[in-house]
Amino acid sequence: MSWTLLVDGTAQSHVDLTDPTHLEFEYVRRLGHVLDAAAPPAAPLRVLHLGGGAWTLPRYVAATRPGSGQRVVELDGALAELIAARLPADGLGLEVRVGDARAELARVPDASVDVLVVDVFAGARIPAHLTSVAFVGAAARVLAPGGLYAANLADGAPLEFAKSQVATARAALPELAVIAAPDVLRGRRFGNLVLVAGREPLPLAALIRAAAGDPFPARVEHSRALGRFCAGAPVVTDATARPSPVPPPGFFGRPEPQPDSSAQP
Repeated sequence: MSWTLLVDGTAQSHVDLTDPTHLEFEYVRRLGHVLDAAAPPAAPLRVLHLGGGAWTLPRYVAATRPGSGQRVVELDGALAELIAARLPADGLGLEVRVGDARAELARVPDASVDVLVVDVFAGARIPAHLTSVAFVGAAARVLAPGGLYAANLADGAPLEFAKSQVATARAALPELAVIAAPDVLRGRRFGNLVLVAGREPLPLAALIRAAAGDPFPARVEHSRALGRFCAGAPVVTDATARPSPVPPPGFFGRPEPQPDSSAQP
């Protein structure tokens, strides 16, 4: 049985209760690739999910890595209650906390997280306070040795937001890669990009294989190619931070604009 969660017309999550390893959305599969590559198969991970949705990735981790310790942070308390009631995840060992992602991140102990997944949207945009170098620095603080930071971004041509996010992450974490469809990387369409970062060399070979083998193949940009991608992009501070761009109509399930029924001919 599958469910899709929409919030204000935006598709936030897809959950297959009969098969939690089924990841419907492309960007969620790419985040799943990061989780798969973070440790040997079936080895438990300590995962912090900023942004809960319908708990798709926490369910995936619980199914593929039994015994993992997972915390989910969700700002919308009513949404968290709805998911718990309608799409329960009993027995999966999830700790769900209601609160702001950055505020809750500040309470997490140093070096206590193996994978930090950031997938936070207010409607269809990433909140500004989760895009700054101070935020990424706070994320870096909680990463254990070898830990990975994975953030879902959304952008379109000329990709100024995505490029600045790569430059910002690089200011806090030295190893980076971006996973995205080739046409998104070229700015031919609006889409998702998954930013992966850490202090130690990333599992690039595993990520490249997984991205290439996906039903909708993606490319993994890293090293010099990624440096060229973000060349000249500014590092975002709290003072300069802005939300991610407004997606075009129809993206993320956003409805097309409707004519104003009150308008007179």
